[in-house]
Amino acid sequence: MSEPLVRIRGLKKAYGIHLVLQGIDLDVHSGEKLCLIGPSGSGKTTLLRCVNWLEEPTGGEILIDGAPIGTVAKGGRSHRMSDVELARMRAGIGMVFQRFNLFPHLTVLENVMLGPVRVLGAGRAEAEATARGLLAKVGLSEKVAAYPDRLSGGQQQRVAIARALAMKPKLMLFDEPTSALDPELVGEVLAVMRQLANEGMTMIIVTHEMRFAETVADKVVFMADGLIVEEGPPARIFRDPQVERTRAFLSAVEHRV
Repeated sequence: MSEPLVRIRGLKKAYGIHLVLQGIDLDVHSGEKLCLIGPSGSGKTTLLRCVNWLEEPTGGEILIDGAPIGTVAKGGRSHRMSDVELARMRAGIGMVFQRFNLFPHLTVLENVMLGPVRVLGAGRAEAEATARGLLAKVGLSEKVAAYPDRLSGGQQQRVAIARALAMKPKLMLFDEPTSALDPELVGEVLAVMRQLANEGMTMIIVTHEMRFAETVADKVVFMADGLIVEEGPPARIFRDPQVERTRAFLSAVEHRV
């Protein structure tokens, strides 16, 4: 098998004396869809945020396409990346948050154009064409001139996905992208994510949507207490979990549905 696009080894993250991640080893290959599941406080979001260095790990290493993120070797020693170097690496990693984080004073079209123009140096005509194409992809062609406060939560999250895609990322990170949505709006966001999955986008997804994870993921990772408890194909994790902690979590989730 080819080298993984994302290689995580011995990843630790502590806040004071509280160890949130206790040594995570994980590989994600190009085109793979990985879903992280587990109870609140298990470290899923912290792991995701460490992948693009929004959280600086306490220990361990993260390689993106073979290159370490966050650190660079200079003079035989490892040094923290400069903000410019880190921004360059982050440009290839799209992230969609629980909250949409759109700029309220910009239209939908301007929100999607902003990154390519300011970060990638794209011309405005090129950026606009790309943005219009991506907004059509997420079903929002008719909303290009609207401002975020005129959109539903589901529409705003789809704009956020289009904005991340405009940077032409090699990897997409999703941090519970439907958790802030009303139940009737969840499906429209998951439909866009399914489309991306079908197109071969490499994705790491923190989610509480178990049915989505079961049908979309190539691999499911169950986390608890800052550790990977169990990982494997969704058919095994959801239908025949091998660890009691996994079985207890899935049983509890099933009874809440």
